[in-house]
Amino acid sequence: MPPESQPGVPGFRRDYGAFDRAADELLQKLAITTNADLVRELIVTALRLADDQAERGDVKIVSSAIKELRYAFKTFAPWRDVRKVSIFGSARTPADNPSYKQTAEFAKEMVRRGFMIITGAGGGIMRAGNEGAGAEKSFGVNIRLPFEQRANTVITGDRKLVTFRYFFTRKLMFIKEADSVAFFPGGFGTMDEMYETLTLVQTGKTVPIPLVMVDTSGGTFWAAWHEFVERLIYRGLVSAEDNHLFKICTSVTDACDEICNFYRVYNSSRYVKGKFVIRLNQPVSAETVARLKKDFVDIHGGDLESTAPLPDEAHEERVVHLPRIAMNFNRRNQGRLRQLIDILNQEPGAAAPVPQRQTGPADDDVGGATGE
Repeated sequence: MPPESQPGVPGFRRDYGAFDRAADELLQKLAITTNADLVRELIVTALRLADDQAERGDVKIVSSAIKELRYAFKTFAPWRDVRKVSIFGSARTPADNPSYKQTAEFAKEMVRRGFMIITGAGGGIMRAGNEGAGAEKSFGVNIRLPFEQRANTVITGDRKLVTFRYFFTRKLMFIKEADSVAFFPGGFGTMDEMYETLTLVQTGKTVPIPLVMVDTSGGTFWAAWHEFVERLIYRGLVSAEDNHLFKICTSVTDACDEICNFYRVYNSSRYVKGKFVIRLNQPVSAETVARLKKDFVDIHGGDLESTAPLPDEAHEERVVHLPRIAMNFNRRNQGRLRQLIDILNQEPGAAAPVPQRQTGPADDDVGGATGE
C-alpha cells in the first residue's frame, strides 16, 4: 500500500464514499428499516469523526451525549401521548416554605387535569413537584454534580428517572418533552433554565408552549424580575409583545388554567414547506378566521386560511383528522403569534382542554416549530 493511501500520511485522500457504502452494508445486514436514512447519517458521522482524528475527549463527548439521549428517549417513549409540565425552581427550598407547598399543590392539580410532571429530581422545588404528582405521574431528569445532587427519595428507583452527565442533554429533554413549563422561585440554575426556555420560545426554536412564573399570594419574586424585563423593553432590547410569551401567576388555579386553556382549541403546530400550520382540536368560525387575517396581517402578510391537512402531513396519523389554519408566518414575532393562539382558544363553544397529545415527537424537529 503506497504511503499516500494510508490515513494520517500527508497527501492521503479519503474516499468518503467508502463510509457511505459501509453504512449501507451494515444497515442491510442488520435489517434496519426504521429511520434508516437518519441512522445511516449517524454511522457516517461517527466514521468521519474518527477520520478527523478528533481528540479522545471530543469523541467521548459525542459518544456520551448520544448514549444519554438514546436512553432518555427510550424512557419517555411509553408516555409520549401524555402532555407534560416541566417544573423548575430552587433545590434549596425547605419543605416548610410556602413555595414548596405551592409547588406540590400545583403538581397534584396538573396531574388531576391529565398531565404528568417532569422535574430535575433533586431536592427543594424539584422534590415538591415529584411529591405532589406522585412517582407514578413523575419523571426525574437528574444531573451528576461533584457536590450534589442525589435523586430525591420520591423518584429514586423509579424507571422514569434518568441521570445525565451533561447539562445540555438534560436541558434538551426538559424542553423537548414539555408541553408547558412552570417556574418557581430559584437561583442561578432556575434563572438559567428560565432564560434559555424564554429564548427558545422567543426565537421560534421550540413550538409555542405556555410558560408560567408562579409565586405565592403577595409574593414579589417574579414581580421584581418583571421590573427588570420592563427595563429591557424600555431600552429596546426585547419587544413589548414578548410579555405575551409568559404569565406571572400568584395562585395554583391561575397557573393551571393558563396551561390548560392554551390547549383548549390549539393542539400543535409545525412548518410544512414554509407554511406555519396550526392544528386545532375543533374548527373555528369563519368570523374568527377573518379576524385573525385582518388583525395579524403584520405577521402573515394576509396569507392565512383554514385548510385541510396538507399532503406532507398525510403520514401523521395522530393529527391527520384535525382541522387547521395555515399561514405564511414571518417567524419573528413570537409574542404576536401567542396573541393569535390566545384568540383561537377563546372560540365560543370550545370543548374542555384536551389533556392528551394528538401529535408525537416524530412529527417535528426538537423545537418542533422549526421542522420542515
